[in-house]
Amino acid sequence: MRDLKALLFDKDGTLVDLDRTWGPAAGFVIQTLAAGDAAAAARLEAVSHFLPDEARFLPSSPLVAGSAAHFGPLWAQTLDREASADFLSLIDALFAEAGLRYLTAIGRPRAVLERLHGRGLDLAIVTNDAEANARQQAEALGLAPFLRAVHGYDSGFGPKPAPGMVLAVAQAFGHAPADLAVVGDSAYDLAAARGAGARFILVRSGPAPVEQLCQDADAVVDSVDDLPALLAL
Repeated sequence: MRDLKALLFDKDGTLVDLDRTWGPAAGFVIQTLAAGDAAAAARLEAVSHFLPDEARFLPSSPLVAGSAAHFGPLWAQTLDREASADFLSLIDALFAEAGLRYLTAIGRPRAVLERLHGRGLDLAIVTNDAEANARQQAEALGLAPFLRAVHGYDSGFGPKPAPGMVLAVAQAFGHAPADLAVVGDSAYDLAAARGAGARFILVRSGPAPVEQLCQDADAVVDSVDDLPALLAL
C-alpha cells in the first residue's frame, strides 16, 4: 500500500461518528418534517429503521450509507408528498443544520489527514452526503486545508455505489485509478472503489457489520487513526 498517490475518504462512519452525529440529527429532521404529527413521525422512524429512544439507526437503515436521493423518495411516499428536488433540498438543508450541531469526529481525523497530506498524498472526500454539507463539516473538523476535492451525491458524478465520484477525483488529480484507495466502512464504498478500478481500505468504525467485506478489501483497519501505520508513514 506504500505506492498509493491519493486517499479518498468516505465521511460518515469513517471520519464522522454516524450514530453520535446523525442519530440526534435524524431525530430533529424527522420531527421537523412530521410537524407535530406523531403518527407521521413514527412512520418515518419505521421506514428509516431508526430507534428514536436511542437516537440511532439499525444497520439495515437506508440512511446508513445512502443519500437523500436514495431515501428521500421513501420519505416523500411516507409523508404523502412529492419526491421533488425541493423536497430533497429541504432534507439536505435540515440535515446540514442538525449535522453541524451534533458533529462528532471518529478518532483524530485532523491530525491523521495533516500527516498524510504532509507526506505527499492527495486527499479527497467522496460521500453520499450533499457536497455543501460535507464541506461545512470538513471545515468544522479542520480537515479542509488538507483536501483537494470534496464530492457529494449531488456533485454531478452520481452517488455511491456507482464509481463516478472516484473516477472524477482520479481524473482531476491526474492519477490512474489503481493509484488511489477509497477508505470507507460500507459495501457502497467497496463497490465504488472496485467499479473505478481503485483499491479499498475498510475501516471498522461504522455502525454496520463489516465481516463480509473484509475478504474483499485490500486492507482492514479499526479506524482512520491506523492509516499512518498501515502506510508506514
